[in-house]
Amino acid sequence: MSDNQTPSPRNTEESTQTLLSRLLMARGPGGQEDEVRAICLEELRRHCDEVWTDRAGNVIGLLKGREPDPDGKHAVRIMGHMDEIAMLVKRVEPDGTLRVVALGGANPVNFGVCPVDILGDAQTLPGVLSFGSMHATTGSPQGQDVMSGAVEWKDVHIITRHDPQTLQDMGVRPGTRVVLSQHWRTPFRVGDATAAHFLDDRAPVVAMLQAAEQLKRSPTELAHDTYFVFTTLEEESNAGAMYAAAHLPGDTTIAVEVGPVMSEYATRLSVDPIIDTGDQKGYYSRGVV
Repeated sequence: MSDNQTPSPRNTEESTQTLLSRLLMARGPGGQEDEVRAICLEELRRHCDEVWTDRAGNVIGLLKGREPDPDGKHAVRIMGHMDEIAMLVKRVEPDGTLRVVALGGANPVNFGVCPVDILGDAQTLPGVLSFGSMHATTGSPQGQDVMSGAVEWKDVHIITRHDPQTLQDMGVRPGTRVVLSQHWRTPFRVGDATAAHFLDDRAPVVAMLQAAEQLKRSPTELAHDTYFVFTTLEEESNAGAMYAAAHLPGDTTIAVEVGPVMSEYATRLSVDPIIDTGDQKGYYSRGVV
């Protein structure tokens, strides 16, 4: 297919699903987004004039605009994040189970009892996130928490079936990231929609990559330089986005995220974009909106 040809709707949908599936299978806990970063770099290199990774670990693709802007003050930065909510090993118990804490804003109920991937320094190994026995009596504090549904991170552990020395040899230690297993990351269809874990992270990344592709096909439509920024550590501190905003040209940043489907906002689940007019801190400039 030449650059001047527009892909058919069927091919566009197929390519979207393929890219989305690749990104969903890529594991990207905060501070260790290497698998997602590799896909973003690969895709951006096909469409952007310049592509690089900055010192914060953000992936950046630049599409140059048609109008001169020597100071870069008219440049626009479009940002979406690569990382996902995950877990962090707090300690390794004598029986080889792992105690974990949240990496990002998550409670144990966000994961449930599920298979996980433990991203050791030497190798990745499987585990199971467990709330303990569901048949514990009310005399057990954990039993009370589990049965009431008020499960906290202190109540959960990860079963590895390895002893501490073996885990150490695999590079599993305090600070090791733990993510939802690839076993549970495959997207599936629900009627006219796609369902999967981490769509709130990966769907905006797909939208940004496809926007870069479309702009590359119509370069005359782009007046000013546009930076596509795939950021790190958004779930914990938004550190990657803040670093990029401080170091890239331009005064306007557009964040790409999922929008809530709520009667409060009269929004609905559809292919139409949601453009926010404000957030908890205030309302946005009408010109930017």
